[in-house]
Amino acid sequence: MIDFLKRPWRWAVCFSIALVGAFAFILLDTFVIPRAQAPADSPGPSAEQEESAPPVLPEEPVITETSYSDGGVTISIETARAHDTTYYVADIRLTDQSLLRTALAGDTFGRNIKETTSEIAEKHSAILAVNGDYYGFRDEGYVLRNGTLYRDVPREPGGDAALLIDGAGDFSIAGENELTEQLLEEWGIRQMFSFGPALVEDGQVAVTPSSEVDQSMRSNPRTAIGQIAPLHYVIVVSDGRTKESAGLSLAELAEILAGLGCQTAYNLDGGGSSTMVFNGRVVNNPTNGRRSKEREVSDIVYIGYR
Repeated sequence: MIDFLKRPWRWAVCFSIALVGAFAFILLDTFVIPRAQAPADSPGPSAEQEESAPPVLPEEPVITETSYSDGGVTISIETARAHDTTYYVADIRLTDQSLLRTALAGDTFGRNIKETTSEIAEKHSAILAVNGDYYGFRDEGYVLRNGTLYRDVPREPGGDAALLIDGAGDFSIAGENELTEQLLEEWGIRQMFSFGPALVEDGQVAVTPSSEVDQSMRSNPRTAIGQIAPLHYVIVVSDGRTKESAGLSLAELAEILAGLGCQTAYNLDGGGSSTMVFNGRVVNNPTNGRRSKEREVSDIVYIGYR
């Protein structure tokens, strides 16, 4: 062994092998190896949260391929086309804010814990579901879901616009660096998403033609959620990266949401993550530009009773 190490080039080989191994481990740890990170002291549901549990299905639902109504939830889905792109609009009206919910892959907060949107939706009997903000791809950004704060590490100022949903189901936009756990509790925030940017604020488009998510192409599959009025929401998912559907820029997406009457709208994770599931069926055509397939994600936003 000593004779082997006496030759300088062999030291270089050993160092190279160690370097490649370390780099491979970093990649696996970042993108592959599941790691649960839920805080050890993560509390169970509070009395207030128990009281705000989703109501029981009020009546037998009336379901078609593009609509759902049961007295508590009314959803209609339309397919439209603009900017050489096909997109899908889900118009949602609720009677109770708790019907707008979120779920984590594996019901666990952590890195690289992933399932497809349709898999998570099925587990929670979701009527309608879309991908969330893929929190597990980052170490920064607030994660607050169904009243539980899992992560309170803000992103860098200037790119830290977050979507907040309060106990009444109303949307607002705030910079993560302006927030504290105490403020979130005082405001009664139930859901918080860390992706962005904000697309519509006060009924006006909030992005410019040059706005784009870091490392993203101009035209992409997109997922966005907006509020039109109390308990009246809209979700837009677009196809993209194919010959049939180019994809939308953030400005084009914002114009669509503003045109639908949104007062507040927010961009969620897009690209290969963009997926809309309605009554167990994938509505859009998820793709990463190379193959058509649902991407596994960290979380979803959904409409449902549990």
